[in-house]
Amino acid sequence: MSKKKQKLGKHLLVDDVISVLSKNKGKPLNYKQIAAQLHIEDHSQKILINTILEDLTERQTITEPQRGKFLMKSSDRFIIGKVDMTSSGDAYIVSDETEEDVFVSAKKTLRAFHGDTVKVRVRPSKANKKADGEIVEIIERSKTAFVGIVKISPRFAFFIADNSRMQTDIFIPLESLNGAKDGQKAIAKIVEWSEKDRNPIGEITEVLGDAGDHETEMHAILAEFGLPYRFPKEVEKMADKIPTFITENEISNRKDFRQITTFTIDPIDAKDFDDALSLRKMENGNWEIGVHIADVSHYVKPDSIVDTEASARATSVYLVDRVVPMLPEILSNNVCSLRPKEDKLCFSAVFELTENADVLTEWFGRTIINSDRRFTYEEVQLILETEQGEFVEELKTLDTLAKKLRAERFKKGAIAFDRQEVKFNLDEKGNPTGVFFKEQKDAHKLIEDFMLLANRKVAEYVGKRKTNKQKTFVYRVHDAPDPEKLQNFSNFVTRFGYKLNTKSAKEITTSMNKLLHDAKSKPEENIIEQLAIRTMSKAIYTTQNIGHYGLAFDYYTHFTSPIRRYPDVMAHRLLQRYLDEAAEIKVPPINDNKLEEECKHSSAMEKLAADAERASVKYKQVEFLEDKIGQKFDGIISGVTEWGMFIEIIENKCEGMIRLRDLKDDFYFFDEENYCIKGRRSGKKYSLGDKLKIVVKRADLVKKQLDFGLAGKSYDY
Repeated sequence: MSKKKQKLGKHLLVDDVISVLSKNKGKPLNYKQIAAQLHIEDHSQKILINTILEDLTERQTITEPQRGKFLMKSSDRFIIGKVDMTSSGDAYIVSDETEEDVFVSAKKTLRAFHGDTVKVRVRPSKANKKADGEIVEIIERSKTAFVGIVKISPRFAFFIADNSRMQTDIFIPLESLNGAKDGQKAIAKIVEWSEKDRNPIGEITEVLGDAGDHETEMHAILAEFGLPYRFPKEVEKMADKIPTFITENEISNRKDFRQITTFTIDPIDAKDFDDALSLRKMENGNWEIGVHIADVSHYVKPDSIVDTEASARATSVYLVDRVVPMLPEILSNNVCSLRPKEDKLCFSAVFELTENADVLTEWFGRTIINSDRRFTYEEVQLILETEQGEFVEELKTLDTLAKKLRAERFKKGAIAFDRQEVKFNLDEKGNPTGVFFKEQKDAHKLIEDFMLLANRKVAEYVGKRKTNKQKTFVYRVHDAPDPEKLQNFSNFVTRFGYKLNTKSAKEITTSMNKLLHDAKSKPEENIIEQLAIRTMSKAIYTTQNIGHYGLAFDYYTHFTSPIRRYPDVMAHRLLQRYLDEAAEIKVPPINDNKLEEECKHSSAMEKLAADAERASVKYKQVEFLEDKIGQKFDGIISGVTEWGMFIEIIENKCEGMIRLRDLKDDFYFFDEENYCIKGRRSGKKYSLGDKLKIVVKRADLVKKQLDFGLAGKSYDY
């Protein structure tokens, strides 16, 4: 064979070798196996294949995972991320390793569940197409227990999860029902899922009760989000043993505020009062304002059973009809709660304020108080409006000072979010009989402004201290909004005749406040506030301070609610540590990494609690409209997706969906850039913020879904 022919032969053989390795992805081959697949028997050609393999390995075109065996290098890459499952079974993988989520079709999800941590093979994105991939490994299950309905037949049972993102039913052997009856709501745990089985095998671990029963459904919501609804017995027993008697020695180590006018202001149904205000006119004409916070850290010691449980919960959970507390009731509603006419231990922030609300001095430390009065917000509001009632002068003074603090905050760039809360009137069985809205009035804002002052000043005391080493602390931070989201929001509000100036941080906040003010009492108010909030970054807990954009504070923490938030307990302990350090008292070192992990956990639990609260409100919305099928309401388009458009009923804020498949007059598609649903033939548009007349079609309590139709249009009931 001539050298030219030999070179040509080698060149052709290289392509053949690469072709064989490409067809055998994931399977290492030696030169003999490659030769066999190419039907080559000539010994010299086999030796040539071996030479080619060595050359390709040197050029890093292929790899040699085992001695003498070779693999084609994949052009695919792999990422680790979390599964965001859709109700259709398709998934998106959310990962820090990619700018955009990676799409995975239902057939390539490898039995992954929503929230699982997975390894994904990502295929290179083609022109004008987003990257897609397939799940190749489930690294960690987000959960193996689910909430749903038990369905029993003579020989076996199935468990159907409530969450539409759970794409498979669980097979339950009859001996694993644990007393569950057909149609009951329960918690099921997956115990086995072999490759040959289509469905996982599970067991019922807890029967919640009859589906549709109020108590059952509230417990089911907590269980769905992995939130506890009762305390372990050992935690309650330990809480009962905590010494509650206040000794004379303890009093002598604290500042005594028991003779100074002090009161609490809370919601009418509150049982845990964790903040109080005191007021005293000073000899120089200024005001001494005390912000007194329940001294939870005095009673709950680090690493105790009660502390470990509180840390795990991280927050109290507020459902539509109840509070699931972070601390056992003996602490949250009794020992720590600042109940009137009782001596209570506090951690306080005390300020000297001028008539213009300028802070001249500050003091932080442990105190004892005795609250003169327990006010509700409604009582204080009436006193402020009529200028009559108990402690009227004190309340008027606090209101005046609070308004000056507020004006200064907005002057420095704080954003005035003031959303309405949807509340339900419930009968004795928990059934919703009506809807009402809670608005923030001066009484609420009075408390808020003094709590903000305490939170800010505590954070400044630690964060601004000039020492050799930056002091570790728990901050509540809020990043600036994403410019692209802000521009999209700005484009949207122009449809209503509003403008948002995005040229600078100062102009953004001034313009945002004007927009929110101008939208007040308009039909589009709620949707504009919702979208404005979504435009903003999420506030989180961290030891790394970046300031709080929404409040326009350089330093901010959560200090004022330790009964219901664990980060506040952490802040109390750290503040006391630095006070001791300043007094030259020896203090133990801080584990910065552990503290940051606790911050991340608290942020995650805060989100779970908020999601559970929304789910409970949604359940009551569906229940409220269950007997109103066929009734018509005025609504506003509050969201648009590829499946349909969400409509919020104006009079009661209940939200449901009009599905695209129910719009019969045209074939509609989702126009993402323009926030609208558009008809292909007619060009007709349904845009975010449009007002519509709707009719209630369906109310599905199990899925917590409301289906609406266009009133007067063609659709199937």
